[in-house]
Amino acid sequence: MAGAVREDLPWWSWAAPLAGLVLVGLGLSGLSWAGIGMVVALFGSVFASVLHAEVVAARVGEPYGTLVLAIAVTVIETGLILALMTGGDQPTLLRDSVFASVIICLNGLMGIALMLGGARHFEQGFAARGASAFLSVVIAIATMTLVLPNYTRSAEGAAFSQGQLLVVAFLAVALYAVFLFVMTVRHRNDFLHGHGIDPSGEPPSARRTAIAFGLMCVSLLTVVLLAKKLAPALEAGVEAIGAPQTVVGVVVALLVLMPEGVSAIRAAARNQLQMSLNLVLGSALACIGLTIPAVALVALWQGEQLVLGLEPSGTVILALTCVVSILTLAHGRTTLLQGAVHLVILAGFLMLSFMP
Repeated sequence: MAGAVREDLPWWSWAAPLAGLVLVGLGLSGLSWAGIGMVVALFGSVFASVLHAEVVAARVGEPYGTLVLAIAVTVIETGLILALMTGGDQPTLLRDSVFASVIICLNGLMGIALMLGGARHFEQGFAARGASAFLSVVIAIATMTLVLPNYTRSAEGAAFSQGQLLVVAFLAVALYAVFLFVMTVRHRNDFLHGHGIDPSGEPPSARRTAIAFGLMCVSLLTVVLLAKKLAPALEAGVEAIGAPQTVVGVVVALLVLMPEGVSAIRAAARNQLQMSLNLVLGSALACIGLTIPAVALVALWQGEQLVLGLEPSGTVILALTCVVSILTLAHGRTTLLQGAVHLVILAGFLMLSFMP
């Protein structure tokens, strides 16, 4: 979002979603070449949706721009989870995907951004009050949704009862709404640091923004439809390599966060750590604060059981991530050391995902 936004439209940003819709409409997923084409179209549509979201974000400015990107990522993740859940009995998919998204955001993306930014710029600054606000909401919702179910008695196993799930979903959305009010209205300056955006950059025209918004919606729809078609192949692939089913959630999170991660890492490399952290923390917060309530409401409507409570090892990783993130974001200055610590935690998470 830094710098001038080009008015021309990259051909692949509309060709990938269009190709995906054609393949879905033809119903050729049983053919090998069609399957490969769907995978290419899926990746292209994910990147296209975020590209168009960046155009809309550049038009509305900071900190609103990062919200557009975060919500676009959340729509993709919610669609992917719902598409995969309809393919079979997967009560832990929501937990696995959201947990992986939070860990990848707070350790993977933030770790790479801090490492690269620290290596290139020695030390980087950001608005600590805004980052702490992000983190406090992420920790609160993550604890209530991913840890608390292990200690309730109204339902068997690591799950909420229907009433509890409805209340927790409402609280998560309400807290996210309060955060949005604080971020965009009441304490907007807490989420800005320095210039944030290159002042020499020109925002896109109204026409370019309208086209980008329409293509973003088409791209998001294409991602959901392609994910539903490719869900059986993804599950079969995970089973073929002998990996636990929790890896499916990790793959979903990696796919969803890939383009957002590229944007965050590029921002850190340009010495725009504030923008990078807004992207990373905003994605983590939107994933856990919006995806869980959305999927929970669908599950309640369809009468499906959701297992949200983490395994003991996952609880330890989440607690370690929260503590280290608090220390990292407490002072408003970072070096590559903090990034290295977060990447080590990510490595531990990936180890446990494949070798529980």
